[in-house]
Amino acid sequence: MAVKTKAKEEKRPLHRAKMNIKKGDTVLVIAGKDRGKQGTVVRALPQLNKVIVEGVNLVKRHQKPQGQLRQGGIIEKAMPIHVSNTMLICTECGQPTRVAHERRPMGADQKLRPVRICKKCGKVIADRTRSA
Repeated sequence: MAVKTKAKEEKRPLHRAKMNIKKGDTVLVIAGKDRGKQGTVVRALPQLNKVIVEGVNLVKRHQKPQGQLRQGGIIEKAMPIHVSNTMLICTECGQPTRVAHERRPMGADQKLRPVRICKKCGKVIADRTRSA
């Protein structure tokens, strides 16, 4: 009699957790092999609770050449790290900090919009993706 084995399924949360770190933020790595390094978030992966930080968690990948577009060889690639191993650096005080969320009147219409607040200095953390 054959025993049925359940295929290993990747567990995903029922609801997406809100991440305090966004693309374009400067973060400090607080745990892992790259502890103490700073870098800019290149990509945020909220479904996996991970971020890709420029110059952090680099691995070497062997890559085949693809026609004349891409050269083959060994390339260094930044891999995702868990968001809990990073700490946001405040744009105002320049210190690693925790993040608070508030709704403040912003823009020409003074509509209440959510903003991130630095827990150390109490000022609004600039959103690099929306500032332009």
